Amino acid sequence: MKFDNADDIIQWTQLWEGERFQNGRPKVSSDILRRMRNITLEEAWGPLWNRGYQAQFEGDFKIVHPEKVMVGRAVTAVMVPRRPDLHDTLLQYGHEQENRRGFFNQWVIDTLEEEDVVVVDLFDKIFKGTYVGGNLATAISTRTKRGGAVIWGGIRDNQQVVKIENINVFHRGSDPTAIEDVTMIGMNTPTRIGKAICLPGDVVLATPAGVIFIPPHMAEHVVVQAEKSQVRDVFGFVRLRDLAYTTAQIDSPWSSPMWQDFLNWFMTDRQAADYQHLNWDKELEEAKQYDDKGPSYEVRL
Repeated sequence: MKFDNADDIIQWTQLWEGERFQNGRPKVSSDILRRMRNITLEEAWGPLWNRGYQAQFEGDFKIVHPEKVMVGRAVTAVMVPRRPDLHDTLLQYGHEQENRRGFFNQWVIDTLEEEDVVVVDLFDKIFKGTYVGGNLATAISTRTKRGGAVIWGGIRDNQQVVKIENINVFHRGSDPTAIEDVTMIGMNTPTRIGKAICLPGDVVLATPAGVIFIPPHMAEHVVVQAEKSQVRDVFGFVRLRDLAYTTAQIDSPWSSPMWQDFLNWFMTDRQAADYQHLNWDKELEEAKQYDDKGPSYEVRL
């Protein structure tokens, strides 16, 4: 086996057609990450769920900075309980064949790039399962600038980690013990986090409500659909206050006249200024189908 193997990563993420890191990990653009920071977890969840990605969310975490949203590209690791023969073989292999230094968790953190998030399956181990403490959290901060970690396991040195303002850490619990009796069997491989699955290069959207892992080839679609939902909500609030439409009309698929009203508002109102990059051709075409088929017609995002 090889840790962080480019051929495997490319095979697992073959639907991604954009830029990649040297190790094959998808590199979703910084612009998409920036826009992702402005959407809610539910707005990201909807388009994924509707496309069949229904195992992307986990909400059972403790959060170092519970008021902060964290977004970044996933760097994954899978840990298992220590079995001496496997443990010694893999540790020796990493040191001698891949020139890695230190323990397994240090190998992962030493590879981080700007805007990365470490995503670790530590099989919910907290006692002697503390993946990061003050030193490694500082290293994550230095390398990722505004990333962090999602750990299905423990952390230590909470009083030090909480002082690191530019990153966030989602974890299962804390303990003063150091990490022991664990072995890494995968680095940048598919990784299970509670009920969710994460692949290397997934966009991690971590919020006070929990964490969602967005496949890289879905990231732009998710952001666009979320932004469209946001600006449509703004328009809906305006028109409801004006008593122009009923709530039933706003919440149902819009007719062509409603869409024309929206577009007139969209092109001229300052509240829509941040959304001018959005295109509505698909929605207009669907509105024509709605006009033809009537209220029973449903639109899927």
